[in-house]
Amino acid sequence: MSEERIQKLLARAGVAARRKAEELIREGRVTVNGEVATLGAKADPARDAIKVDDRRVHVPRSQRYLLLNKPKGYLTAVSDPEGRPTVLDLVPPPMRKALVPVGRLDYQTEGLLLLTDDGDFAQHLAHPRYGCRKTYEVKVKGVPAETALERLRGGIVLEGKRTAPCRIEPVRRRGPRREEGGNSWFSVELSEGRTRQIREMFFRVGHPVQKLRRVAIGPLTDGTLAPGDLRELTEREVELLRRATARPKPREEGGSGASRPRRDGERGGRRPKRS
Repeated sequence: MSEERIQKLLARAGVAARRKAEELIREGRVTVNGEVATLGAKADPARDAIKVDDRRVHVPRSQRYLLLNKPKGYLTAVSDPEGRPTVLDLVPPPMRKALVPVGRLDYQTEGLLLLTDDGDFAQHLAHPRYGCRKTYEVKVKGVPAETALERLRGGIVLEGKRTAPCRIEPVRRRGPRREEGGNSWFSVELSEGRTRQIREMFFRVGHPVQKLRRVAIGPLTDGTLAPGDLRELTEREVELLRRATARPKPREEGGSGASRPRRDGERGGRRPKRS
């Protein structure tokens, strides 16, 4: 193994999240080969003896990068005080140690979700600054007018902040037309991931979401993974994700070339339930 920052090694070992690990180092509770560690110092877990409160820390030799097809009815979290099932319940117990979800999917949203024990990778991929685009298939009630779609594409105000421009296109599904029993399907591509963003966006234009599924994370897709199943990413897939988020993206300005009404009025239906 090569040298890595000590807080990263502690996070990988499941001792604490990276920020908490930094606090442990500042408090002088971490030693490397008997010497008190300093923030920013590096160590090689294959060579160095790393201890927290005089207890030896064993760092896994390799990091895990898993792709899960999350079903509805699972919380994107490591644990839940209310006892609801979480995405880690879908992972075999021997593989769970130090795994965290990258970003989140709502309780009733399904689709692709990354799990990893690489804290830096997770933080980098989830940060909107690096613009890892996520693609969703969305079924909504009714058939939105093109003017409503243009509002959403250009950005609307949610909780006092305008959403970034996004791509929204009709989905041409096999068999019946995209208008199925008064419902419509769309492909939505976002560069940010606010809580319940897609549900709130379509609710604002009077077309509540009936079904929501994430189908791509940056360049990563998998149409063969069954709901509830997971697999290891290949080395190439990990590298593609790293490349896709290698540099910060230019800040997007909302409403470029799109209508920007003064008020984002709400109409139709009940507000979607919180999860």
